[in-house]
Amino acid sequence: MEKNVKNRIKLILLNNIVPITFFVLTLGAVIAAKIPPLFLISEVVRRLSRNTFLVLALIIPVVAGLGLNFAIVLGAMAAQAALFFVVDWNITGVKGVLLSMIIASLLSIFLGWLVGLTLNRAKGREMITSMILGFFANGVYQLIFLFFIGSLIPFSKTDMLLPQGVGLRNTVDLYGTVAGALNDILVVNIKFINIFIIPLLFVVGLCLFITFLLKTKLGQDFKAVGQDMHIARTAGIDVDKTRIIAVIYSTVLAAIGQVIYLQDIGTINTYNSHEQIGLFSIAALLVGGASVRKASIWNAIIGVILFHTLFVVAPSAGNRLFGQPQIGEFFREFMAYAVIAFALAMHGWRARKAKH
Repeated sequence: MEKNVKNRIKLILLNNIVPITFFVLTLGAVIAAKIPPLFLISEVVRRLSRNTFLVLALIIPVVAGLGLNFAIVLGAMAAQAALFFVVDWNITGVKGVLLSMIIASLLSIFLGWLVGLTLNRAKGREMITSMILGFFANGVYQLIFLFFIGSLIPFSKTDMLLPQGVGLRNTVDLYGTVAGALNDILVVNIKFINIFIIPLLFVVGLCLFITFLLKTKLGQDFKAVGQDMHIARTAGIDVDKTRIIAVIYSTVLAAIGQVIYLQDIGTINTYNSHEQIGLFSIAALLVGGASVRKASIWNAIIGVILFHTLFVVAPSAGNRLFGQPQIGEFFREFMAYAVIAFALAMHGWRARKAKH
C-alpha cells in the first residue's frame, strides 16, 4: 500500500515536473524581487486578458496531433497587416478592432490552408517545419512592408512611412485609433487593480468554444487523428483535411488574439512584434503542464499566470540579486527557450520509457 502511494506520488511529480519546477522558480523570483503584491496582481491580471487568447490558439493543433504550432506567427502577421490598413483608413475604436479581426481572419484562413498543406507533407516533423515556415513568412512580410508599401501598395498616411516614402516605420502608434478600444468598454477597478472585462470575455468565449468544438464530430476527428492517423484513416476520417482544418482554426484564433494583444499594448513594433509570439505562447502552454501530445484550457491559463508572473518580477529580481536589471531581461529570454527544451526533453524521455 505504502509502495503504491509512493509510486503514485512519483508519477504525479514526473508528469508535472515542468509546472512544479517553474512554480518554485517563480516563487523564488517573487520573494527576491519584493514587488508590492497589488502591483504584481494588477500586472498578471492584465497579461491574463492580453495573452491568454494567443496561448489558447495552440490547443487545437496539439489535440489533432500536429504538436506545438510555431506557425501561429503567420496569424500574428495577418493581424498586424490588418491593423496597418485600418489605421491608414482612419477607422477608430471598436469598429477598427472588429474590422481588423475580420480582415486578419480572412487572411489567416488562406495562410492556415497553406501551412496545413505544407505540414501534411512533413508528417512527423510538424514542429520544426512550422518553425521554418514562420521564418520564411517573416521574410515575405518584411519584403512587403519594407519595400512594397508606398511603392506598389498605396498608403495615404505619410507619417507612417519611412522618410523616402517607401516602407513602414519601425513603430506604428495605435493611440487615437484602436489602442485600448476593447479595454475601455468596461473596466472594473478593485483596489487599484484594473480588470478589463471585454478581453477576458473573449478568453472565456474561446474556452467555451474549444470545449464545445472538441465534443462535436469534428472535435472527435481531431482527437482520433491525434491519437493514431492510421486508425483514423481506417475509420473513414479524411486525415489530411482534418489536419488542415485544425491549422486554419489555430491561425485564425492567433490573428484575433494578436489584435487583442496589440490594442492593449497600443503600439506595433512593425518588424518585431510578431516574432516572439509563437515562442512565448508555446513556452507559456508548456509551463502550464501541456506536452507535444496533450494540452488543455487549464494548461494555458496556469501557464500564462506562471510564465508572466516570472516576466513581471525577473528584472526586479535580477536587480536585487545582481545589481543589474538587464540580467532579469536576459533571464526571461533564456527561460522561454529553456522551458521549451526541457518540456520536449521530458516528453521524449517519457515516450521512450513508455515504449520500453
